[in-house]
Amino acid sequence: MFGKRQDGIPQKRPAAPAPQPQEPARPPAAGEAPPPPLPGGAPAAPAAATPPPAPKPAPAAPAKPAALAKAKPAPAAPAAKAAPFEREKSADYYQIKTSIFNALIDTIDLTQLAQLDRESARDEIRDIVNEIIAIKNVVMSIAEQEELLEDICNDVLGYGPLEPLLARDDIADIMVNGAGRTFIEVNGKVQLTNVRFRDNAQLLNICQRIVSQVGRRVDESSPICDARLSDGSRVNVIAPPLSIDGAALTIRKFRRDRLRLDDLVKFGSISPEGATILEVIGRVRCNILISGGTGSGKTTLLNCMTAFIDQDERVITCEDAAELQLQQPHVVRLETRPPNLEGSGEITMRDLVKNCLRMRPERIIVGEVRGPEAFDLLQAMNTGHDGSMGTLHANSPREALSRLESMITMGGFALPSKTIREMICGSIDIVIQAARLRDGTRRITHITEVLGQEGDVIITQDLMTYDIEGEDANGRLLGKHKSTGIARPAFWDKAKYYNEHNRLAAALDASQD
Repeated sequence: MFGKRQDGIPQKRPAAPAPQPQEPARPPAAGEAPPPPLPGGAPAAPAAATPPPAPKPAPAAPAKPAALAKAKPAPAAPAAKAAPFEREKSADYYQIKTSIFNALIDTIDLTQLAQLDRESARDEIRDIVNEIIAIKNVVMSIAEQEELLEDICNDVLGYGPLEPLLARDDIADIMVNGAGRTFIEVNGKVQLTNVRFRDNAQLLNICQRIVSQVGRRVDESSPICDARLSDGSRVNVIAPPLSIDGAALTIRKFRRDRLRLDDLVKFGSISPEGATILEVIGRVRCNILISGGTGSGKTTLLNCMTAFIDQDERVITCEDAAELQLQQPHVVRLETRPPNLEGSGEITMRDLVKNCLRMRPERIIVGEVRGPEAFDLLQAMNTGHDGSMGTLHANSPREALSRLESMITMGGFALPSKTIREMICGSIDIVIQAARLRDGTRRITHITEVLGQEGDVIITQDLMTYDIEGEDANGRLLGKHKSTGIARPAFWDKAKYYNEHNRLAAALDASQD
């Protein structure tokens, strides 16, 4: 198909002479000893009583093995691809792969390949790779050949060695520290894999392929980049010269199935009574701030809370990399933009939040509050956009409120501290604290309401906390969500207005000791 094939690679090649059924052996004649077995265990063909016929001439070069043809692969092949990163690959494998990959690039016409759909392109690559294997007389098992073919197809069409990791649903994070070390997080535990890249150039090429799909770039002049995959997974890349040992790539994987509060109850992240309290908080349009450390589940919890937004509400989301999964029909998703090569054209989070106020929103959701946009979010919450939400990094509810104040102060707003705290008290109703514990589990540790201000101090009140009581024999932490005994929280009137006060009271009572 492609007109660029060289080096004597034929367009059509005879079928491979490899593993074919042998003709039935002639039984030994009377008094003749049976032949010794071959190394593989099968009996050797008996010696003929008469001179054997002249052997047929061997093919000039081996061709595609039958098991690797475009027809269905051998049944054993899928087993080899199930978890390729779990088996250590030898240096010889990578050397052979590099040699065949380079020959493929010299042979194939990438311009024509780009015009094909993905499956046709994979078939074409497999055909050419099989021919190259035959020309080079590479000796590999069928399983290794299938694995090699899959790896090369992933290198050309996908994300190379990352493809098997991206296909797994049980992986939460993928962390690549240069070409030779790739870590994953599974069930809250970080572990080293056997995945490796050919070299740092291949790793950087894959990073550039990822970020270019969302109109961004990463190179020496712009070595830091946030992006996302087509499925919504969050991506961060930091490239040389800032990353000394090769590009550092971090992928926060996007769950295909959207979690709900019921799922968090099953995982033990929150008690059933706590889930009811959170549901009421979402339904009565409280302004919510979700706080937590890195990897604590803030975005997952924010997604869960958006499930209680009414279908007829106009919701506008602002994110650095769009990853929220709102199911409502009237949603506008906005995303920041980095500066171009000339250093202009940047659209910041604050630009998006300020523009939201001109778009007739009923709720504004900020994926992560990091800077001066905190001021505009508080303004929105305090001017009729009840039920707005945001997340930020902090280790406790009180620290989250302090960070909000710091962000506004550092944003250059000439406001006294007392005025900023009054804004916070008048805007934020609830702070939900998420945490990733030392055993890798994620828990909602506080549901805290903001009561107001006494003097210069913001007064808060915990409605529910998570108390750690010990650990089991496997080192897993044991704990319990408990109500603090508050019968009527500050948003009781809101709950009564939305006819949710009875459910709220029952949940608060049931969660007490």
